Amino acid sequence: MSSSSMGLSDSVLKYLRTLGIREDADQLALREATAEHPDSSKMSMMQISPEQGQFMTLLVELIGAKRCLEIGVFTGYSALTVAKAMGPEGHVVALDVSEKFTAIAREHWDKAGVADQIDLRLAPATESLAAMLAAGEHNSFDFAFIDADKGNYLAYYNAALDLVRPGGVIGIDNVLWGGSVADPMDHRPDTEAIRGINEALLMDKRVTISMVPIGDGLTLARKR
Repeated sequence: MSSSSMGLSDSVLKYLRTLGIREDADQLALREATAEHPDSSKMSMMQISPEQGQFMTLLVELIGAKRCLEIGVFTGYSALTVAKAMGPEGHVVALDVSEKFTAIAREHWDKAGVADQIDLRLAPATESLAAMLAAGEHNSFDFAFIDADKGNYLAYYNAALDLVRPGGVIGIDNVLWGGSVADPMDHRPDTEAIRGINEALLMDKRVTISMVPIGDGLTLARKR
């Protein structure tokens, strides 16, 4: 739950963001608008870090993604980043429940010229995912990114695994949860939910995984 990568000193983080990322004007404007907006500034930690956005850009390009699924939008930085990485022929299906925060996303997607690439669906994600599966969209996405309510992470993951094609990748965010997952005294529901998805991923032979200590921890699961 961090808008920057854990464990980095201020000087190293500054160096990383100076020489390690290529955040464009649209991404920077959205990140700054989120930090300054009265409704979202206190929750700006929910936004992925720019270094994680850069990593996702490379990942999307590496797998040649053209159809992506996002579960949890907030103010739209990750959807904006992925849409730009795919180019004008790419398409993002973005699931969220908040009119308030996705209004910020819509405004900045439009300014960045990617609004037509992003299909925002405002409904509980479990319902949207079930509808997609019922419509026969199995194996039709190249990439999925999960960054929503933690209690439903396992349900989101299982649905995403059905929707992503073999060879596609699922990114699960916040898997280190500010370090709380390693604290044996922390039994809060969200912490336990994150522990649960981490344990399930470790044992899931349907995927190849890597837990990457970027942002608040990002696990990548490649569908076999």
